[in-house]
Amino acid sequence: MKIAVIGAGAIGGLVGARLALAGEEVTFIVRGANLAAIRANGIKLIEMDGEEKIASQVRATDDYDAAGEQDLVILALKAHQVDGVSAQIGKLFGPRTVVVTMQNGIPFWYFHRHGGEFDGRTVRSVDAGGELARRIPPERVLGCVVYPAAELVAPGVIRHIEGARFPLGELDGTASERVNEVSTCFQNAGFKSPVLDNIRAEIWLKLWGNVCFNPISALAHSTLVDICQYPLTRELAAEMMREAEAVATKLGITFRVPLDRRIEGAAQIGKHKTSMLQDVEAGRGPEIDALVGSVIELARMTGTPTPHIDSAYALVKLLEQTMTEEGGGVKLQRAVTTA
Repeated sequence: MKIAVIGAGAIGGLVGARLALAGEEVTFIVRGANLAAIRANGIKLIEMDGEEKIASQVRATDDYDAAGEQDLVILALKAHQVDGVSAQIGKLFGPRTVVVTMQNGIPFWYFHRHGGEFDGRTVRSVDAGGELARRIPPERVLGCVVYPAAELVAPGVIRHIEGARFPLGELDGTASERVNEVSTCFQNAGFKSPVLDNIRAEIWLKLWGNVCFNPISALAHSTLVDICQYPLTRELAAEMMREAEAVATKLGITFRVPLDRRIEGAAQIGKHKTSMLQDVEAGRGPEIDALVGSVIELARMTGTPTPHIDSAYALVKLLEQTMTEEGGGVKLQRAVTTA
């Protein structure tokens, strides 16, 4: 299968490397240091047990025309980065090209084939003018939820930290030939990739944690286990989760995991910095609109109050503005004591 992976960060690099090692024809569409490193050396994957593997047969380019028509396009950028590539992505499409979206939060295609009163609505917090849906037709899209953790340790070098699940699903819940083909492809690469008949419910299950743990961690500079074990932030997270659950319920979503168990699951991950905290420390724009702003948008659509989520969103947006104005990130430093 000809596969283009847009983005070779932690998740894109992990997926692309594994697919290439399984014998698929993989092209990374990347820029800068990653492009140079992959062209020169292929992409290195450090597995959880420390074993190092090099996918040397991959291609890397920043030219969508040169990449050409693909069977599968894996969109492995963060949600707020997708708009920057959307004008070019059509150059990868043939008549049957499938796009797998690997963004956290509510995706731009959420209400496509949703049914009910919101069917076809645009999620403005992630696709303000509906441009993404025009450039990446939802008819091509398979939903995907990303559970593994990985990190980009150097250009072209990925460390797999934990997890292997990439559930997939058609937007209308059907078990199509193409979703089963992509699932098999992922499984051959060593991932767990079940086909779900309600991919939106799985999206909400992951988002249930992201909507609270990400902004709290970014504001408090604390890890998952710290948030879950400190009584005040644990209760704040629970309140935000109750608000999110109320929104999801009005959209026909039922959570298969109890709230306390979801929090305990996060605590068990340990001293892990969320992606939003990592972005704040590195001076990158936090993924706040897809993870939190979109939930607020859906809350307004469904007439659901979300005061705790609203407050966290406002604070992170202000932090984002301050970071932009100052041109830097925010990271705790060990205090220097004087005698």
